[in-house]
Amino acid sequence: MAYNEYLAERVERIFLEKKVLFRGMKMMGGFCFMVDEKMCVGVVGDELMARIGTDAYEQALQKEGCKEMNFTGRAMKGYVFLTEDATDLEEGLEYWLQLALDFNPLAKASKKKVKKK
Repeated sequence: MAYNEYLAERVERIFLEKKVLFRGMKMMGGFCFMVDEKMCVGVVGDELMARIGTDAYEQALQKEGCKEMNFTGRAMKGYVFLTEDATDLEEGLEYWLQLALDFNPLAKASKKKVKKK
């Protein structure tokens, strides 16, 4: 699945303006932005995925263009998908990116996989 490169460029530009240290990588058929070696946001198709945590989750779902992240038939609490309605304007995109950045220090890093010899 291709991802919206323009949306990824907008995220990158905002992170650079905010002086956020990040690493970009292709993941899950999209492009993921890792902050402090933890998944922060990503672009999947034309949508932004944001890891915002469970405390902000229910309130976020009430906002226009925000929906639960559901890959497997079960919602992943603390993660949301954002449509163009939520990210089209710079203020909207910056709001969601900041929400994800605010949660990032609280997020648990995934366990590193150990390669067997």
